[in-house]
This record gives sequence, structure tokens and C-alpha cells, in this order.
Amino acid sequence: MDLKKTNAAPSTITRNLREIDAKTGNIYESVSVLSKRANQVSLEMKEELSQKLSEFTSHIDNLEEVFENREQIEVSKFYERLPKPSAIAVQEFMENKVYFRKPEDTIAQ
Repeated sequence: MDLKKTNAAPSTITRNLREIDAKTGNIYESVSVLSKRANQVSLEMKEELSQKLSEFTSHIDNLEEVFENREQIEVSKFYERLPKPSAIAVQEFMENKVYFRKPEDTIAQ
């Protein structure tokens, strides 16, 4: 997932519920899809951040030495400025970039 290319709003936006429930026909199903996608995005972001920050870890345990690494601070600030995972999930959902299916539809076939 490329977080730099997301066009999700960094702040809260009021959404029209009719647009959201039009995708599935039920607002509760739409919210369920959104929450599952937001969890996926959150996990991906956490893994990326952990990988990037692990490059800066020191293997020497010394309480007196605290290093202020500019690159580490910039990486952390970048992830803080990103839109919330829920905003990214809603934007993807509205742009039809989220694949979902109903289990009962696949069983009936």
C-alpha cells in the first residue's frame, strides 16, 4: 500500500449515509466492511512504521546515552501526518477500491 498516494482527507468529513449504504444495500454491512478494511490499513501502517523504526534501534543498552536521530523523528512525523486508517478505508470504499463479498451469496451458488 502506498500511503503517499492516498487522497483521503486528513481531517474528519461529514459523509452522506445514502452513498455509503448504496454500495451494499445495508448501512450496517457497509460499516462492517469499512471497519475490517480500517483494521487492515492500520496493521499495514504499523508494520511499515515498525520496520522503518527498527533500522534506527541501537543494540547497546545504556540509559545515559539518548540519541536524537533526525531521520527517525522525520519518519515518525510523516506517519503522524497521515490520514487515519478509517479515513483511508472510507475513501477506498467510496472509490470502489475495496473488494468485499457476502458469505451467504457464495454458499447459495
